[in-house]
Amino acid sequence: MSAHGFAARRFGLGFGLALVAFSVAIAGCNLDDDGTVFVPDVTPPAIPSGFHSITGDGEVRLVWNPNLEEDLAGYTVYWSEAPAGPYEFVANTTIPRYVDRDVDNGSTYYYAVTAVDEAGNESELSQEFVHDTPRPAGENLVLWNAAGASWELSGYDFDHYVRRPWTSVDADIFFLVDQGRRAMVAGDDATDLQDAGFAELDDLDWAPPSGWTSEDRVTLIEGHCYYVWTRDDHYAKFRVTALNSERVVIDWAYQIDKSNPELVRK
Repeated sequence: MSAHGFAARRFGLGFGLALVAFSVAIAGCNLDDDGTVFVPDVTPPAIPSGFHSITGDGEVRLVWNPNLEEDLAGYTVYWSEAPAGPYEFVANTTIPRYVDRDVDNGSTYYYAVTAVDEAGNESELSQEFVHDTPRPAGENLVLWNAAGASWELSGYDFDHYVRRPWTSVDADIFFLVDQGRRAMVAGDDATDLQDAGFAELDDLDWAPPSGWTSEDRVTLIEGHCYYVWTRDDHYAKFRVTALNSERVVIDWAYQIDKSNPELVRK
């Protein structure tokens, strides 16, 4: 073979490889060092679904459905102070849940989540409108019978999280046993009460717009939950965990954001 012919074949081979590389580049592919053609992953995961929040005391629990992509790397959580954003980075997580404890009770936060794969592709923000207002809560609060010897510990002041005498103007509610009826009584005429029946406290997610009792009190039943609408337009709830003629024990939650009926969002 002549040198000229060999050179021509080399040129033809080189031109062919260049043409392949050019074609690969046009097609959005790449070549490995050994010349193997590979297609980069540019497809993002599906947008996470079922995104929702659970209100806590000084925390917001975020939960969503797991993505099913085999190359899923994890999720990115975002938050904003307004529904329309802008949304800022909160955290990365490899599991479909996250607890945000960098929050203040009474402040409202807006959340979104994305899915990210191993190639770094990120989905669009979740489509559910999720916002949450954490609120204080407590357990095993003991209120004593207002007609008994411990009447000074019969009432509760949700604004300051302290027990009050039933005679105090700051008592939102107080426990009273009257003619055998065990009742929670509103602290004044501007405070409303409502029996929500047998339930877990977290089942009471939003205070209802109607259905408040026409009396100034509700009969207490162990295991029942109750709504409270205070004189200064705040909502609260409690659940009776123990009850006798001397005292009642309740778990409670209070929304310090005025006029906000959200008590837990699921």
